Amino acid sequence: MDALDLARWQFGITTVYHFLFVPLTIGLGFFVAALQTAWHRTGKEHYLRLTKFFGKLFLINFAMGVVTGIVQEFQFGMNWSEYSVFVGDVFGAPLALEALLAFFMESTFLGLWIFGWDRLPKRVHLATIWAAVIGSNLSAYFILAANAWMKHPVGYTVENGRARMTDLWAVLTNSTALAQVPHVIGASFVVAGGFVLAVCGYRLLKDRQDMWRGAMRGALVMTAVAGAVVAGSGDLSGKLLHEQQPMKLAAAEGLERDTAGAPYHLLPGVEIPKVLSFLAAGDPDAVVRGTEDLQKEFEAKFGPGDYRPNLPVIFWSYRLMQGFGLTTVGLAVLGLFLTRRRRPVPGWFARAALLALPLPLLAVIAGWLVSEMGRQPWTVTGELLTAASVSPGVSLGEVATSLTVFTLLYGALAVAEAVLLTRHVRQGPERPAVQAEQREPALMY
Repeated sequence: MDALDLARWQFGITTVYHFLFVPLTIGLGFFVAALQTAWHRTGKEHYLRLTKFFGKLFLINFAMGVVTGIVQEFQFGMNWSEYSVFVGDVFGAPLALEALLAFFMESTFLGLWIFGWDRLPKRVHLATIWAAVIGSNLSAYFILAANAWMKHPVGYTVENGRARMTDLWAVLTNSTALAQVPHVIGASFVVAGGFVLAVCGYRLLKDRQDMWRGAMRGALVMTAVAGAVVAGSGDLSGKLLHEQQPMKLAAAEGLERDTAGAPYHLLPGVEIPKVLSFLAAGDPDAVVRGTEDLQKEFEAKFGPGDYRPNLPVIFWSYRLMQGFGLTTVGLAVLGLFLTRRRRPVPGWFARAALLALPLPLLAVIAGWLVSEMGRQPWTVTGELLTAASVSPGVSLGEVATSLTVFTLLYGALAVAEAVLLTRHVRQGPERPAVQAEQREPALMY
C-alpha cells in the first residue's frame, strides 16, 4: 500500500461521511419550510410545534454538515495538489459561486430564521427559511456542476498542463450536471422523507398523537414524488453514461463484451433480454460497450494501463442503490395507500418505517460509490489519472496519520450527532400552551 491508496481511502471515507448530512439538510429544510407554511396559512398550533421540532433536528444536522465539509477543502491541498493545480482554473468559478452566493445566502437566512422567532414579522420569518432552502439547493447545484465536469469535461482547454475554463455557461449547463442535479436532489428528498417517516413512526408508537399522522403523510408524499424524480433522472443519466462514460455503464451491468441487444442483469444469472440496450440507447437492438473491449480501446488511445474500475464494487453498489432506494419509495407508496381517507397508521407500518431508517442513506452511499469509483482510474475523465493527481511530497506516514486523526474525529462526531438527534426525538416537541382537545388515536393495532 502506498500514499495514493491511503489518500483515496481518506477522501472516500470523509466524503461518504460528509454526504450523510448533505441530503438530509437539503430535504429536511424543505420539509420544515413546508410545515411553517402550513402554520402560517392555517394558524394551527400543531404545525408550529412540528416546525420547531423538526427545525431543531435540521439545525443539528446542518451544523454537522458544515463541520465535516470544511475537511474536504483541506484535502485538496494536502493530498491532491496535482489535481488541484489541474482543475483549479475551472473549479474556481462554480465553487466561488457556491461559497459567496449560495452558502452565504443559506447561512445568513438560516441565522435570521433561528433568531427571528417573535422578532421578525410572521411573513418575513417564513421567507427566511425558504430563502435558506433555496440557498442550500443552489449550493448543491454549483458543487454538482463541478463534480459533473470531472466526469464529462466541457468548456475548457488544456494549456501548460492545466485546464483553463473557456466557457462558464458550458460548465454550468453540462448535460451530465443537468441530469445529476435532479437525481441527487431527488435522492436527498427521499433520504429526508425516510428520516421523517422513522421519527414519526417512533413518536406514533410512543404517544399516538394525531399530528404525527399528518407529518407522516407529508413525508410519504415527499418520498413518493422524489422517488419518481430519481427514477426519471436516473434513466437520463443512464443514457448519458452510454454516450459519455461507457466503461462505468459496462461495469455497473457486468457486461464484458460489446453486445447488441444487451440484457439487463437483475442479479448474476438473472437477466431481462434487450432491456439494457433499450434503457441505454432507446433501441432494444443497440450495441452496448463491454469492459474488455473498452479496455483494449483505451490502451490503444491512452497507453498501457488498467482502465477498468473495481468491477465487483461497481456491480453490487449499483444493485444495492436500486434495491434500497426502491424499497424506501415502495414503503412510501404503501403508506399512502394504508393511510388514505384519513385512516389511522397501522402499528406494524410505524415499526417498519422506523426500521427502514438506514435504507435511503445506504442507497445514496452506494450511488456515490458507483458515481465516483466508476470513473476510476480517472479523476478527470480522459484528461487526468488518479495516480497523477496525488501530492508528490506527501509520504505514506503523513497520510496514515491524517487518516487516523480524521477517522477518530469523525467517529466522535458521529456519536455526538446520534446522541443529540436521539435525545431530541425522545423528548418530542414542546408542549402546547393550552392542551388541545382529546383526539382519536392515530395508531391502530
